[in-house]
Amino acid sequence: MKYKLSIIGSLVYCAIGAAFTSCYNEYDAPGETVKDWAGTSERFVPTDERGFTTFYTPYMIKPTDNVGGIGDPMPFYDAKNSEFKVLYLQDYANNKPYCFHPYWGLKTKDCSSYESLGEILSVGSNDFQQDAALGTGCCFYNETDGLYYIYYTGENGKCTNRQVVMRATSHDFKTWTRDNLWQLNGPEYGYNGFDFRDPQIFKGDDGKFHMVIATRPQAGGNGIFAEFVSADMKNWENAGSFPMVWDRFCECPDVFKMGNWWYLVYSESFQTSWSRKVKYMMADSWENLKKCFNDPGANWPKDGREGVLDSRAFYAGKTASNGTDRYIWGWCPYRPIDDIDARNINVGAGDGNEPKWGGALVCHKVLQHEDGTLTLTAVPSLNNKYNKPQTVREMESKGYANGKLTGEGAYVLYNRLGYHNHMSFTVKTAGNTDKFGVSLFRGSDSKKYYTMVFNPEGENDRKINMEQEGAEGKGFIEAVDSYKFQRPTDNVYNIDIYTDNSVFVIYVNDNICYTMRLYGIQKNCWSINNYGGEIEVSNLKVSAY
Repeated sequence: MKYKLSIIGSLVYCAIGAAFTSCYNEYDAPGETVKDWAGTSERFVPTDERGFTTFYTPYMIKPTDNVGGIGDPMPFYDAKNSEFKVLYLQDYANNKPYCFHPYWGLKTKDCSSYESLGEILSVGSNDFQQDAALGTGCCFYNETDGLYYIYYTGENGKCTNRQVVMRATSHDFKTWTRDNLWQLNGPEYGYNGFDFRDPQIFKGDDGKFHMVIATRPQAGGNGIFAEFVSADMKNWENAGSFPMVWDRFCECPDVFKMGNWWYLVYSESFQTSWSRKVKYMMADSWENLKKCFNDPGANWPKDGREGVLDSRAFYAGKTASNGTDRYIWGWCPYRPIDDIDARNINVGAGDGNEPKWGGALVCHKVLQHEDGTLTLTAVPSLNNKYNKPQTVREMESKGYANGKLTGEGAYVLYNRLGYHNHMSFTVKTAGNTDKFGVSLFRGSDSKKYYTMVFNPEGENDRKINMEQEGAEGKGFIEAVDSYKFQRPTDNVYNIDIYTDNSVFVIYVNDNICYTMRLYGIQKNCWSINNYGGEIEVSNLKVSAY
C-alpha cells in the first residue's frame, strides 16, 4: 500500500491500517515513494518522542531544550482532592552550579497518565543559601492544622553542614512558605553534616509522626537511619538510630504499614552499581522492623530474592496509598550519550560507563502476598490506556510450527511495533532448564539486537538478563540484569510487556518485574526465541494507544 504525504524535514507521520496508530516514514530523497513499513522487517533507527506520557518524561520542543528528566519521586495521596501527587527533583540538562534540583510536581488519578503542576518549590536564589540546592524529601498533609508539609534536604557544600533537613508549608498546595527559622542539623544530634538527607514521614501505631533520615555517625563510617518523633509535625525529638545494610549506603527510605506488616523500602546507593536496586525489609511492628537491619542477611523477606523489587534500571522507589491500593514510583535512567537525537546506545553500563542520574518516571502497583512478601505488578489502568488492538503478523521464523519453537536458535519475528505497546503472551517450557528470550529492536537484517533472556540459574531459579545478540553482538550486557526468582512450578510464564518509547517494563505472573531502557524499540520488529528444548507460545496479543 502506498501513500503520498507532504514532507516535514526527513520524517513525517502516517497511518497504516490497523498495524500502527502512527509511525515515522523516511524518504531517501524528495519525491520518492514512502517505504512500505507494514510489509518490511529491516532494522530502523527511530527517535524518541519529545515527551512520554505513561513513563512520564518532561516534554521537549527540540533536542537542545534544557528539560532534563525526573529525579527521586516523592509521591503522596492527596485525600482532599482524591488524587496522587508526585513531587520530584527536576534535573535539568544543564543544572546551575550549587543551585539545582527544584521540586516540580505531577498529579494523577490512575497512575498511568499525568498532568504537570510545574514548579512547586524553587531552589535558592544564590549559592550561599543552605537550600541553594534541594535534595529528596517528602510531602505530608496534617489534618489537624490543615497544612501540607514538605520536609526536604537543603544542600550546599559551601555551608558548615552540606546537608540539613528543612521544611515548607502550604494551605492550598499552590503557595508555599519556607520555615526559615527551623532546621534539623545532624551534628546537633551526633549525626553527620555531610550526609543527612532524604527525610520521610509516616504515622506510627503510637499516633505520633515519625521521620526517618539517611545519614552516618558524626565522625563518619557506615550508613545509619536516624529517627525523629513528633506529636504535632512541628517539634521533633531525636529517637535514636539503627543500621543500614552492612557497608552500603541506603537512600530514599520509605516506611509504611500494609495490612498487619510494616515495611521499609530503600535504594542501595546509586554509586554502588552492583547492588543498585530498590529493596525492602518487613516485620510485624515498627520496632521489629528496625531490628531487622542488625543482621540483614538473616532477616531478608522470605521471597527468595533478598527483598529486591525490580531491576537496576528502577531507582529511588517510594510508595503512596489511597487507602485501598499502594503504588511505587521510581525513575528509569537515561544512558550516557553524546547526541541527544541518536539515543541508540544500549551498552556500557557496568564497565565504567554507568547510566545517567534521573530519567523517566515509572510506576508499579505493589502486590502483597499472603505471607506478607511484596512483588510489583502492572498498574490496572494501563489496560484501559493501551486499548487499540494491533494486527500481529509473522515476518519470518526458524524452527517454528503450530505455536511451538523447537531447538537451539529457533525464533519467530513479528511485525513492527509502535511508540506505545502492550505485548501479552504465554510461554510454556517443555523442561525445567529450557531457556527462552524476547528480542526488541530487531530487524531481519540486524547484525546485533537486544534480548531479554529468561536464563536458567540451575534447575529451579531464573534471572532475566539483557544480551546483545547477532553476528556483531557482545553477549551479556553488564549491570542491567534483574534478580533470581523461582521457576514457575508448571513452567508457565504469563508475560506482559508495556513500552513507552525507549522505556519498557516486563511483568511475569504478578511475581517478576523488570524495568529497562532500550533505545530503538519503536518502529522495529520483535521476536520470541528459544535456546534449546521446546517452548510453546500462546495467547499473543499486541495493543497500543
